[in-house]
Amino acid sequence: MSLTTTLKLNNGTEIPAVGLGVYKAEPGDEVYHAVRSALELGYRHIDTASLYANEEGVGQAIIDSGIPRDDIFVTTKVWNDEQGYEETKAAFKSSLERLQMDYVDLYLVHWPVPGTFTETYKALEEIYRDGKAKAIGVSNFEPHHVEELLKEAEITPVVNQVELHPQLQQQAVRDFCEKHDIKVEAWAPLGKARYFDHPVLQDLAVKHNKKPAQIIVRWQYQSGIITIPKSVHKERQQENVNIFDFELSKEDIEKIKGMDADKRLGAHPDEFDYGV
Repeated sequence: MSLTTTLKLNNGTEIPAVGLGVYKAEPGDEVYHAVRSALELGYRHIDTASLYANEEGVGQAIIDSGIPRDDIFVTTKVWNDEQGYEETKAAFKSSLERLQMDYVDLYLVHWPVPGTFTETYKALEEIYRDGKAKAIGVSNFEPHHVEELLKEAEITPVVNQVELHPQLQQQAVRDFCEKHDIKVEAWAPLGKARYFDHPVLQDLAVKHNKKPAQIIVRWQYQSGIITIPKSVHKERQQENVNIFDFELSKEDIEKIKGMDADKRLGAHPDEFDYGV
């Protein structure tokens, strides 16, 4: 088990179970050095989005790393004001140009823009059929959004990336996605470090001689959740993923389960300001 350990998606594509998220990593030097250091540490999964305005730095870091492109799993996403069939195809082309890539490994609909996301997803299906994305999926979709999508979609999403951490465990979304063979991926997987002092995490950290962040990432890993903790600091990147030398017991996992408080750090998808 290592940073190259993968999970198989429903189309047969393999995704590294643990990756690096680059949300809020500044364009230019900051994101460039964050990706370079992560790759040096053994990360092989990088998650970006057009919204983050840092695709150029991600792409350049991957090129300069000297690691073969096929050895790195790259995700990007289409933002809300880029959605629609033709608009999405144009947005994807721009993302590829910024990344300096011929394809991405995973392309996601970033949020379910009402009245538009099914058309957006049709564009993703065409991109997938053209071989420009190895897999396609969604982000921030509630079960009812996925159900609406599946009525028209010809290709089942491989992933639903949602806010998920010990205080927002998304069990209903996870159960629904499991039923439809869709992997769940966690954004804000560490809860933005806002409750590392929680007694359960503190106790488990002492028990396993680990940091609270490592307990969380290990819990997600053992739960079959793809996770993309973000950090621009090499030592923190290393720390976040130093999770392969211990295992949480069933009792440990039950204790973490008890932390669930349905507490969001971001907006609920049904209450998000889509501006439409």
